[in-house]
Amino acid sequence: MDWKPHVAVVGATGAVGVEMVETLEKRDFPVGKLTLLASARSVGRTLPFRGRDHAVTELTRESFRGIDIALFSAGGSISKEFAPAAAAAGCVVVDNSSAFRQDDSVPLVVPEINPQDIPGHRGIIANPNCTTIITLMALYPLHHAFGVTRVFASSYQAVSGTGAKAIEELQGQVRQIASGQPVTREVYPHQIAFNVLPHVDVFLDNGYTKEEMKMQVEGRKIMHHPAFRASVTCVRVPVYRAHSIAVSAEFSKPLTVEAAKAVLAKAPGLQIVDDPAARRYPMPLDTSGKYDCAVGRIRQDVALENGLCFWVSGDQLLKGAALNAVQIAEELVRLRR
Repeated sequence: MDWKPHVAVVGATGAVGVEMVETLEKRDFPVGKLTLLASARSVGRTLPFRGRDHAVTELTRESFRGIDIALFSAGGSISKEFAPAAAAAGCVVVDNSSAFRQDDSVPLVVPEINPQDIPGHRGIIANPNCTTIITLMALYPLHHAFGVTRVFASSYQAVSGTGAKAIEELQGQVRQIASGQPVTREVYPHQIAFNVLPHVDVFLDNGYTKEEMKMQVEGRKIMHHPAFRASVTCVRVPVYRAHSIAVSAEFSKPLTVEAAKAVLAKAPGLQIVDDPAARRYPMPLDTSGKYDCAVGRIRQDVALENGLCFWVSGDQLLKGAALNAVQIAEELVRLRR
């Protein structure tokens, strides 16, 4: 008999939580029962799932009795408090926060890259950072073929990565500027409309931000590549949805553009959009709402030995968060069969 797990979504009313519920339905995940959990202020709200409305209930330590899989997207502090309790109740947690990503006992998983790490879980599996996932969707197949040693990258991150209030702030500032009103700001330290901010997350002692260091730290764990190095600048841009990353990668083996494209063409969850003469390249407008990431602008790097440049774009709410979590849950179901 096929397993139909009781699934909980923690942080169900947030941007990623809503996407998780929709993704479970769109991918026809075998949900036996769905429980929506959030803070007390969200109790009473409903979300549609398979033709009927499901009410949100308050998250407590006792919420996980009888639940098989819990998809968490409520922030690191909530995950640290409630994920161990869920695991102790026999539930497998797929956590979208950074709380457990560097815990050696917790697998950090992108299913297209390291699904073999999932069976080793001890009740918690971590979802990587969204920018890291989108980058590795193109970088890992190339690493598998040619052996990446280091990358230099710049991200172009949408405001939805900060949350719903950031989307509202961008919308409001655009209206204010268009009508000649003073620009107000609350979410970001500077105006985001018609501007870019080279500042995502908090600054560290080495001058990088926490977000910028995630690609190296998380990339090493996901790819099982402890020598991997990544120098990254993360930039917030006035785009509503989907992150993009410009990557210059150096490899241990020689490679050509043609060989790289042959590898990328076979990579799961990735589309090649690369015809500059026809002005075809990946853009956030085109990857928003899509499951697959897109890679283009593939060219030989003229500054690095065995180097390749590429541009990758993907929906950070889907492949960067909700979709990746559901794919991990799908692997858990497959392992039970």
